[in-house]
Amino acid sequence: MEINGKPLIQWVYERASQAKRFERVIVATDDERIREAVKGFGGEAIMSPPSLPTGSDRVARVMQDMNLDHDVIMNLQGDEPLIDPTDLDRLVECFEDEPETQMASLMAPLENEEDILDENQVKCVVDRSHFALYFSRHAIPFWRGRKEAGWANCPARYWMHLGVYAFSRSTLAQYAGWPRSMLEQSESLEQLRALENGVRIKMITTPHPWPGVNTPDDVERVRKALKESMRKL
Repeated sequence: MEINGKPLIQWVYERASQAKRFERVIVATDDERIREAVKGFGGEAIMSPPSLPTGSDRVARVMQDMNLDHDVIMNLQGDEPLIDPTDLDRLVECFEDEPETQMASLMAPLENEEDILDENQVKCVVDRSHFALYFSRHAIPFWRGRKEAGWANCPARYWMHLGVYAFSRSTLAQYAGWPRSMLEQSESLEQLRALENGVRIKMITTPHPWPGVNTPDDVERVRKALKESMRKL
């Protein structure tokens, strides 16, 4: 898919390459067309088996096949062309500030009722220390008083999960060895496999959510957002 004259994967690759804490950016894919597109703009790509069920499994296979020894390995999904590189740096710094960190990800505040109810917008519930309690496509927490009081009076905050997962190397190796979990398959959310196996996921807050490309309707929204971001440069 092309957006504003570039393959979608190129936008994501270029954003990731702007992160100051990254040593290497690699595209892991099971699609030869994507590999050729990455080669075409001078990026690095590696093929992985189509049988792998999730992006994190694919990243783990690359880590194994290429014998990568980096302390932090990140899975950035290829449909996030507007991700902020500074947020990626903040995820890496999370492991440096707290060496016991197993996994980290990003969340942004959700304010709009339509987005809260949209199953394509993954919601996250966290504890007081901002460790994830659960992720769902459903509107969580459930607002029992919604009909009577309205969303504006909801006592809880809603958080949107953004499509990036940072792992310690050992946690990613463990993750790939676990079978797909019940909740993971039910919600079609790969991070739930980690939660079901006791991994603590640190959630970092960003005030700047970005639109990903999850549905055909997202394409035009992302196209406009990319044009706007280019004008600001």
